[in-house]
Amino acid sequence: MESTADSSEKWAQTTVWPRDKVVDHILAGDSIVIYRNYVLRITPNWLNVHPGGALAIMHHVGRDATDEIDAFHADHTLERVKGFIVGRVETGEDGWSPLVPPVASGWVRSRSNTGERWTRFATRKGVRFFSEHNRAASEILLVPKEAYPSGLVEPSISTITPPPSTLSLSAQARHARAYRDLHARVTAAGLYKTPYLTGYGPEFLRYFVLGAVTYNLYIRGWIILSAFFLGLFWHQVTFAAHDLGHMGVTHNWVWDRIMGIAIANFIGGLSIGWWVDSHNIHHLVPNHPTHDPDIQHIPFFAISPVFFNSLYSSYYDRVMTFDKASRFFLSMQHKLYYFIMSLARFNLYANSYVSLWKRGIVQGKRGWPWWSEIVGVTIYWTWYIQLVRGCGDWKRSLGFILVSHMTASPLHVQIVLSHFSRSTADLGPSESFVARQLRTTSDVICDPSIEFIHGGLHLQVTHHLFPRLPRHNLRAASLLVKEFAKEQGLEYTEFRFVEGNKEVLGVLRGVAEQVKILGMVADHEIKEKVGMRVPIEGKGTK
Repeated sequence: MESTADSSEKWAQTTVWPRDKVVDHILAGDSIVIYRNYVLRITPNWLNVHPGGALAIMHHVGRDATDEIDAFHADHTLERVKGFIVGRVETGEDGWSPLVPPVASGWVRSRSNTGERWTRFATRKGVRFFSEHNRAASEILLVPKEAYPSGLVEPSISTITPPPSTLSLSAQARHARAYRDLHARVTAAGLYKTPYLTGYGPEFLRYFVLGAVTYNLYIRGWIILSAFFLGLFWHQVTFAAHDLGHMGVTHNWVWDRIMGIAIANFIGGLSIGWWVDSHNIHHLVPNHPTHDPDIQHIPFFAISPVFFNSLYSSYYDRVMTFDKASRFFLSMQHKLYYFIMSLARFNLYANSYVSLWKRGIVQGKRGWPWWSEIVGVTIYWTWYIQLVRGCGDWKRSLGFILVSHMTASPLHVQIVLSHFSRSTADLGPSESFVARQLRTTSDVICDPSIEFIHGGLHLQVTHHLFPRLPRHNLRAASLLVKEFAKEQGLEYTEFRFVEGNKEVLGVLRGVAEQVKILGMVADHEIKEKVGMRVPIEGKGTK
């Protein structure tokens, strides 16, 4: 006899939701996501405790997130998705016509004493506002709401209606179907199976050797050389933390998180929770100026002129102000690039501890992962400060700090190498997952014998398409991806390391030159306002 729960589940899976109903529920504050033509209603409670962060779900409200959900979740986790099904939608060959997630237009649900309500944290500006930068017609970027006031107190149907797009829904649907076939091929090839012995065996041997060398050099008084090897050690173990953050080792969230905390927090002093939360958003909305935290580095770096408009960051929940400091640093960002990147680890500390404060103190999310991270960073600073104090004098101590941190900096260059030179355009919610990843990501070509230096991140395109894939299987999977891209007429970009760095520096230099031009224009306008005559080329002033 069928149970009440089974009967209810079947009813939910067969109940058809017309498009108007989906729209009404989203505008009423429900987090509605389409998955395999089913309607998922994500409860507020789950939104708050989702291991991938609330924004990962909010960025897909009103959209078909089938490929994103399948890419980021193991089979046993996908079984839990059924519990959120409240109906299904009927679609044609072109699939679901997406809506704009409210968060993409500057709206979020917030709790107050009177219950939940809509809050507008920023204002949506489209292509006309950014026309001087030749942005796509589908562009939606966010600017401070104070600068552009609106009488709206809650989102309307126009808020979640996508702008005109040049993309073909049928083409995007075709790419999505082909990607699902590719995903099935990757799975069937056994590439999700972690090669513990042949893959991580040499990795852990390398970690042990680097750690042992660091310790032995330190106790023998070779302080700076010891710091150098400590930096190499951090550089290498960070790749393992990256794998664990993606559940790419045991594929079990609890075990991968425990090991991730051991490496990131206890050994590296960084928050694995912050990194996972930030990195997931980067993967889901790569290179989006308003939403991707991995390209939001004002005042030090900007890879697009749209940052001159003081955009609002939905991840950091603040304005990325284009001010005098930004003008100064951005005007010579291509010259300062490697120096600033050499100190990037200090910025990771800051982001980690701000995140821990917000999660544990402000939001009250103090479960065992948070407490474990707090203990981890406490122990990290205990042993690291002891090393610094044991250097002898302040000069050697300062040298130890700088060398150990700067030696690990190639990791940060590696991370941005695959994205800084790629497109930052927003082609709208109709763009398929696979097309967006290929458009915004590139590989770094390197010989298999030195792949360990890159930690698998050189095969960034394949990693973005299959983030849970063990990194030691990325090369085999990349061959399938290249074949797929060729068949689908999609661009697969790859550079050699030096060439890729030149591409990044070229982008930074281009934006820096536009900052200088902007300054010249501003000076011209100031002079006109105060009544000064500006010399015309070839003519003098009278």
